[in-house]
Amino acid sequence: MQAWPGTAYPLGAEFDGGGTNFAVFSEGAERVELCLFDDAGAEVRIPLVDVDAHVWHAYLPEVGPGRRYGYRVHGPYDPAQGLRYNPSKLLLDPYAKAVEGQVQWNQSVYGYDFGDPESRNDDDSAASMMKGVVVNPFFDWAGDRAPKTPYAESVIYETHVKGMTKLHPLVPEDIRGTYSALGHPAVIEHLHRIGATALELMPVHQFVDDDALQQKGLSNYWGYNTIAFFAPQNTYAAGGQRGQQVPEFKAMVRALHAAGIEVILDVVYNHTAEGNHLGPTLSMRGIDNEAYYRLEAEDKRYYTDYTGTGNSLNVSSPHSLQLIMDSLRYWVLEMHVDGFRFDLAATLAREFYDVDKLATFFELVQQDPVVSQVKLIAEPWDLGPGGYQVGNFPPQWTEWNGRYRDTVRDFWRGEPQALGEFASRLTGSADLYEHSGRRPVASIDFVTAHDGFTLRDLVSYNEKHNEANGEDNRDGADDNCSWNCGVEGPTDDPTVLELRARQQRNFLATLLLSQGVPMISHGDELGRTQQGNNNAYAQDNELSWIHWDDADEPLIEFTAALARLRREHPTFRRSRFFDGRPIRREEGAPVPDIVWLRPDGTVMQPEDWDSGFGRAIGVFLNGQGIRERGRRGEPIEDLHFIVLFNAGDEAIDFHLPTHEFSPSWDVLVDTAGTQTDPGAVEPGGSLRLEAKSIIVLREHRGVAPTADHSVAASLAARGEPAGGRPGQA
Repeated sequence: MQAWPGTAYPLGAEFDGGGTNFAVFSEGAERVELCLFDDAGAEVRIPLVDVDAHVWHAYLPEVGPGRRYGYRVHGPYDPAQGLRYNPSKLLLDPYAKAVEGQVQWNQSVYGYDFGDPESRNDDDSAASMMKGVVVNPFFDWAGDRAPKTPYAESVIYETHVKGMTKLHPLVPEDIRGTYSALGHPAVIEHLHRIGATALELMPVHQFVDDDALQQKGLSNYWGYNTIAFFAPQNTYAAGGQRGQQVPEFKAMVRALHAAGIEVILDVVYNHTAEGNHLGPTLSMRGIDNEAYYRLEAEDKRYYTDYTGTGNSLNVSSPHSLQLIMDSLRYWVLEMHVDGFRFDLAATLAREFYDVDKLATFFELVQQDPVVSQVKLIAEPWDLGPGGYQVGNFPPQWTEWNGRYRDTVRDFWRGEPQALGEFASRLTGSADLYEHSGRRPVASIDFVTAHDGFTLRDLVSYNEKHNEANGEDNRDGADDNCSWNCGVEGPTDDPTVLELRARQQRNFLATLLLSQGVPMISHGDELGRTQQGNNNAYAQDNELSWIHWDDADEPLIEFTAALARLRREHPTFRRSRFFDGRPIRREEGAPVPDIVWLRPDGTVMQPEDWDSGFGRAIGVFLNGQGIRERGRRGEPIEDLHFIVLFNAGDEAIDFHLPTHEFSPSWDVLVDTAGTQTDPGAVEPGGSLRLEAKSIIVLREHRGVAPTADHSVAASLAARGEPAGGRPGQA
């Protein structure tokens, strides 16, 4: 087969319409062979003789899309020095844009003999290895345009490609659980209904299904075990694995964009699937172990692990950083994605040892003309020392706000806490983000995510129930800030069921009416349960998939109504922090943009915040106090709102403030479903605020409030009792 010199850039396999350029980096290699495989599995080895700046390359005019390939890298094998070259191991190209097959677990994919980590194993792994695939880069985007929804107008929906659609009855059965299914009109209609503006997809970079899980009859469902940062996961493709997954992914993005929905990828650049020193040799370990992985300085046989997975990517290496940045640009420019959520992002800030927000990775992102312009979301922690970094990421970044999650959970389960903490989370967490010049949208607010209880389980279980994972219920978090409302798990008690339904509404209402960017975990609006499993990473089955035929329709209606309320009223999605402070005001002074209220209708005083004062509070939001302008520069004004919260165990009479705030009020939302038609509420009057409930009031303007903003209306429309479906857990 002909092999011309080719070029050292771009790395990977690049088809130009006539042939394919192959380029792979390895600084320590003595020799590199490109291995091509035909349909029968026969292998042809082509020596790469041209090397520029440690990049080995060749151009093959006879090779086009669909051809499978890998590399064999020759060099010293000395693990104590961090060198693990072994040409008997077929290696996956880190820049492969598509992958065929899965790893077949056996001795051949390991660089040592089982039972003797110091030995060297020379079994050929080619027959057991997944392989890179040359792809056709050409695609008709049909004028695709990114929605570019501002953060302040965004509602993120975290979902799993397979779990979202595997049981969807309106999606054709042959495409369920795939990229194609996510772009189906039935899925898009649901996303529009609940107000979602962006899908945040759990990992779609090609990942490895762990041997240990397969031996238990389980699998890596979540996908946080990446092996190829450019390739879309092949098992999510309906059309095949010989490169078809790439245009299928693009078609999904095109369909979602046409519907005004952004696509954000959950990306795992902090580690790879090769694990620790006892892990397999699949890709980077055999290509250039020292360049790609952080090794222990005193003994380079061992890997530094800040992630709990066995290894950490070496972000002090320019070649690892190039891999990450090239991958990010590829997904934006070629696959048209709109942003990234970085798993265990604190690891990417460990250029040396400590977490450093000025690390090279963040500098590269800051100056990159492509990556700096998309949504960047950090999971702001890892498992290393000083790894909890909520509030400490650079200004252009947003963060999963773990303190929001914990505070809101504790508030609604009735845990004693300072009301000031709850107030701060509700208003955008200025204490975390304002010091770095960021705004409320830096806070990605969430109550639940893929990792932990679903919303329905959060109000149904005090303890985790992870027996199905095969680890004797030892895995998963023990402290979930959850409350089962009096009974553990499923029950037919109507009082418990009514309270659980109300608590789910409380969480969703709090989330969608908080300043910041709300993120809904998929299925929470349908009442999805995992039967108390808070670590379903290995459950690729009906325990984790969304059961659309068992959806809680009233809860969907309620979620949709709250999303509309947020979308229609900029009061709930401000781009700037409030100026108002809980301090005494002179009589007759202008009304602040925010006022916190006690149940007796008076203004909260400084001493109230730290006095352990009750579990009920109200907040006045001044619609005229929005200090920003619209997209065309016009001043933004809105109506006034009051939101009343009662996390206590008893109903209270909440007194409304005097006419200086508003002449009268209409009830829009009552999560208890009791204030169905109270008429206009006069200033100074009172409302019955049931235990564990929220009431939202809008200033009266002579127009009756929209009925579907009332939870009672949504329940009545479906003919359901207020407690939800009989037997609902």
